[in-house]
Formats: sequence, C-alpha cells, structure tokens
Amino acid sequence: MLNKRISLIALGMLSATQAMANDQAESKGFVEDSSLKVLLRNAYINRDYKDGNPDKSEWGQAAIGTFSSGFTQGTVGVGVDAFGLYALNLERSSDRSGAQGIDFFKQGDSGRPADDLSKGGAAVKFRLSSTTLTYGDQMPVLPVLNYDNSRLLPESYTGTLITSKEIQGLELNAGRFTAESRKSADGRDSGGLKAINVLGGSYKFTEQFKAALYASDVEDVLKKQYVNANYVFPIDKDQSLTLDFNGYRTKLDDSYVRENNLTGDDNKIWSLAATFATGPHSFTIAHQRSTGDSNLGYAYGGYQKEQGRVGDGGNTIYLSNSYWSDFNAEDERSWQLGYGLDFGAFGVPGLSYNVAYVRGDNITTATTTGGTEREIFNQFKYVVQSGPAKDLSVKVRSSILRVSQKSADYNSSGNELRVFVDYPINIF
Repeated sequence: MLNKRISLIALGMLSATQAMANDQAESKGFVEDSSLKVLLRNAYINRDYKDGNPDKSEWGQAAIGTFSSGFTQGTVGVGVDAFGLYALNLERSSDRSGAQGIDFFKQGDSGRPADDLSKGGAAVKFRLSSTTLTYGDQMPVLPVLNYDNSRLLPESYTGTLITSKEIQGLELNAGRFTAESRKSADGRDSGGLKAINVLGGSYKFTEQFKAALYASDVEDVLKKQYVNANYVFPIDKDQSLTLDFNGYRTKLDDSYVRENNLTGDDNKIWSLAATFATGPHSFTIAHQRSTGDSNLGYAYGGYQKEQGRVGDGGNTIYLSNSYWSDFNAEDERSWQLGYGLDFGAFGVPGLSYNVAYVRGDNITTATTTGGTEREIFNQFKYVVQSGPAKDLSVKVRSSILRVSQKSADYNSSGNELRVFVDYPINIF
C-alpha cells in the first residue's frame, strides 16, 4: 500500500505544472556548481560500565570525502554525488571493542575488531524544476530514516529518494531503500536491510510555526508514523520561547515479534520541550512519555543482519530526552532540565556549553515494573573562528547514567566520555 502511495506522490511531484519555485532554471552547470569536501575526524568513546559489566572503548581516525556535482543546464538537470570513507583503528582491543552503542569497528569471527575500513558510494540525480530524484548510495536525513553520523564513520543507504520543493515552505519526500551500509563494516549491504519505504513532508506555515508528518514501512519489521509541531514565540529583541512537540507511533510486524520472542507489538512515544532563550543563555524543560505493549519500547536503528534490529538509521529518534540513554523503555516517563550557554557574548566566540539532567521512571521490563534511570549530560564544544584551522571543532561530552536494579534488563549504568575532533576542508 505504501509503495502505491509513494508512486502516486512521486508522479505528482514530477508532473507539477504550477510550481512556485524553479531551482533548475538557476543551474550554473555540472562543474560550476560542484564541490569536493574532506572531513578529518578523530573520535574516541569510553564507557565505564557499572554492576560488573566490562568497560568498553574505541578510538579511530577517519577521512570522509564527499563530492557533489551541480546539475547540467536544461529542462532536466543531471548530476552525480559520491563519497569515499576511510577509518584507521587506533586502539585495536578485542576486549574493549564490540559494544553496540560505540561500534566504530565491527569484530570479525575471531573476535578482533578490524584494523581499518574503506568504502565508497555514488548516486546519480535528476532535477526537474525544484524536484530532485536521486538514485544510488545516499545519507538520508528524515525523521523516519536518519543515517547515523555520531560515531567515527557514517551509515549510508542504497535506493531512490524524491525531494520536492515546488511550493515555498513545503518540502515533500518519497523514497525506497533496499540496502544499508553499516558504519563499522565494509560493504554496501553490511546492515542487512530488506527494504524501507518512506513518505512525508514538512511545511513552514509562518516564520514562527512549522510542522511535519512522515511515515515509513520497514519490510518484515515495523510500520512507523511521525508528527512534529514547532512554534517560536518572539518575546523581545534577544528573547524567545520555543515549543517543540515530537511523536512516533510504531507497530511491529507479527512475524518480527515471533522471531525475536518479544512481548507486544505497539508503541507510542512523544516529547514536548519548552526552551526559553535570552541572550547567550537557554533554559529547557522537557517531558517525554512512552506507552504501548511492546517490551522494546520505541524501536529504531541498529542492523537487521546479526543484531536483529530495525535498520532505519541510528539517528531516527527526534525526541527531547535522547542523550546516552534514550529514555524510551516500555511505559517510561521522563523529565529534563537543561541549560545552554554561548560564550561568544563573553568574548570567546565559537565556545558553547550544554548541561542536562534527565530522570525516567515507571519502566516496565519482561520481569519487573516501576524501574528508574537518571542521566547527567555535559558537553563543551569549540569551533575555531579564523586562521588556517578555521571551522575545526572540538567536542567533549560526558554522561553519568544510573539505572535501578529493576531496569537492568533495559539499560546499564555507567560513565561515558566522548571526544570528537572534526576538521572540515573545502577542496573546491
């Protein structure tokens, strides 16, 4: 059914005759609008687990090259996107690698992580007016299919995506992907995805209000819907109040529930965040709630191959209370207090700090009810503003996560440290 909807909407996108925008008319050419960028990334994650669980850590150096051509001139423009990825393992520890939550380098049959990784991908793209069809290897950023770029190397997907921006403020997306490349392994289909269909869009009603609706169907795994509403109340010249609502509903396929010995198949999860910004300061209060009968809670990401997970991208969780823990267990309710500071107002442009405290309760597992967890999150980030190292960023974040004994089947206590150094280089 979703396949038919995608086909009909895609046809409507491509045949739009009363477009309010025409990006293709402004094309400068295949070469003239092209760009080549390289991101050098050094990343380290350490997890000091408690309650007798072994500590885990990984460290690596990566080079991520991306090429994006312009579109040829004419009624229908043609272009190419490509990427090349390489990562070198700087730790190479069999004992400390292998945590699903870190996953820089996949362990082989011997239990040793890979010494290095290299892979690439390419896609061809066509543009008519302000509608683009892309086929090949891509890194989609959608609420129901969002590739993971929060580790050493990014994930990627192979398939077709149509994006239409014919009407000002409205973006429509429809696509089908049939392969997933795991971030920690070589190969285009290392994630084992069967297929995922995505459909939806976002609309900016006014300068202050925008909303989005999306749906996805992961073959033989689940169906998912997403809704978002975001409103910014201007208060003064440098003051505002932002309300942000995000919600997901997932329905697991019966076959997936049976094969994985799960309990229940339905989950609904939503979050509402209020952020008051005044000058360099921001203050956030957020509430998040998970309901339904699935003991997976809100299911997303991971890899169908080997892990038996969903496969819709490691960042497919547009929810307020997602840090180290996602606070997404069955029946879980969580509250957040957060604070952010931009040091630019104090003479240090490029430096920012964020801290958050999140507490979740009412957690249900296969054996217990009433479990709790709490997390203290801290992050400093500095972006070099000028000179030879301009745009180089250093991000240091830590989390202290404590999980009650009743929640041990859902999560694990520990202290986490992440250090990421990213240096983007624009070749042309």
